Amino acid sequence: MNQDERARHASSFGAAAVAYAQHRPDYAQAAVGWALEPAPGPRVLDLGAGTGKLTATLVGLGAEVVAVEPDAAMLAELHRSLPGVRALRGSAEAIPLPDASVDAVLAGNAMHWFDMAVAGPEIARVLSPMGVLAGLWNVMDDQVEWVAGLARVGGSAAVGPRDTPTSWRAETAGAHLPKTGAAARFGSPEQSEFPHGQRRTAGSLVATLATRAGMLVMPEEERCTTLDRIAAFLASTPETAHGDFTLPMLTAVLRTRRL
Repeated sequence: MNQDERARHASSFGAAAVAYAQHRPDYAQAAVGWALEPAPGPRVLDLGAGTGKLTATLVGLGAEVVAVEPDAAMLAELHRSLPGVRALRGSAEAIPLPDASVDAVLAGNAMHWFDMAVAGPEIARVLSPMGVLAGLWNVMDDQVEWVAGLARVGGSAAVGPRDTPTSWRAETAGAHLPKTGAAARFGSPEQSEFPHGQRRTAGSLVATLATRAGMLVMPEEERCTTLDRIAAFLASTPETAHGDFTLPMLTAVLRTRRL
């Protein structure tokens, strides 16, 4: 994906902000706890916070949270659902916080959109010494046969390069950590994964997949055809054809520390 394509994908979510808030999953508390485990204090920045999915989990764990999100529509949903959280317009490349003002920077399904050549020094700037940087991603467990089938039917727009455990491990092993001058400020990355099954119906799973960037940037006719194909697959699969089911997921975490 070139720079223009990445920017188009990254900026696509605002048009689906309400659906994103309704259908996207939250994050496993155990995963968020592991991400924060080495943090030297309770001050946490949720960077690229979207509609507040990760923010809500952080609040539930007692963190002192500030959320930063570049998209106005996504930020409006965050304000609506979490009115007590300090939420600011900004980006990973221009964080509207003072130096050394947070003990951890977390990003939920967002770090792969950051331009780390610029964002890396910014993240290092706002982190306190020995502060934590962690990315979290919700991935589908394609070791389950019907999930693997869904990935084949939906294609890369519905199940992308970080959306299954194996592809996530390969894509994030150092790929989204600070580079270019900021690299020496961070330690070696660690990866871990935590079970996080989600209750879904066929309809709500289709609605969830419709909020993926690859789907949002598709031409309308192609998007409808893809979603119809996914719906037909779910209707024909015994595990998903009748009422509620558990979508087997993991919250996968990549973390490092500012040195």
